[in-house]
Amino acid sequence: MGRPSPSWKQRRKPSRTPNSLSGAELATATSMPAWKRLQKALRSLCMINSRQNRTFKNMRRLRRCKGDHALLEGPHLIHEALAAGHQPELVLVTPEFCDRPEGQELIGTLPAEPTRIAPELLDSLTDSDSPRGALALVELPRGGPEGLPRADDGLYLYLDRLQDPGNLGALARTAEAFDATGLALAPGTVDPNHARALRASAGSLLRIPVAVGTEPEALDRHLENSPPAWIALVPRGGVTLDRAALSRPAVLAIGAEGPGLAEELVARADLRLTIPVAEPVESLNATVAAALVLYELRRG
Repeated sequence: MGRPSPSWKQRRKPSRTPNSLSGAELATATSMPAWKRLQKALRSLCMINSRQNRTFKNMRRLRRCKGDHALLEGPHLIHEALAAGHQPELVLVTPEFCDRPEGQELIGTLPAEPTRIAPELLDSLTDSDSPRGALALVELPRGGPEGLPRADDGLYLYLDRLQDPGNLGALARTAEAFDATGLALAPGTVDPNHARALRASAGSLLRIPVAVGTEPEALDRHLENSPPAWIALVPRGGVTLDRAALSRPAVLAIGAEGPGLAEELVARADLRLTIPVAEPVESLNATVAAALVLYELRRG
């Protein structure tokens, strides 16, 4: 007779006890608590690692055409959004960001657990040269002039066809700093939900009222109960800032980089305003010029 076949107990493979682990495995197994190992394993299972991931594809589409949504890059903007009452629909974070104190602080303020994503995939979703490890999707609808507050002493900034999102963000920050009532953007102006505009605004575009696609006549109709004076900022030929009698309510109109204000806007203005500068400088950039005029309007 042959040898009896081993029982099922004898056929079992030997377990991987700490004595049978490699040196690296043993160090990890003994130094990391069981719940930590489980948490790490679950995170890796839930992490976005592929460009074929549905969430990643949706975010890529939103990056190209946001509509009423905005992508907020970095913890500072996400904190600003939360403080302004905007609840993120989705937050993506890298594992490295989660391990940093600023990451743990942000995660503790979120209404839901963020989704983890591979760093190289997050980088491809951002416009920043140095992403900060976190990206949030928030709903940020922009309407027409009917959404702007009305005020007897209102102060509005009208931006005509600006194309640089960084300039738009800086102007929004300047407007908020000098207590402007709202921004109105002419048709053809860059999207206020552009990532670079939001970043340059340091949170102002999350707070200050913004009207998009706004013609001057539509803004006047909305503000007809307290008609504002239109002030056109021109590089030369206007009343100099030190001689101008400024009062509110007012709309300060600033033109695009290069071409400046459209001729019809200059023609309809109640006041053409110039800030004199020393030669050979031709003019100030839009943000600096706006800051000087807004300061005088606020002071007056």
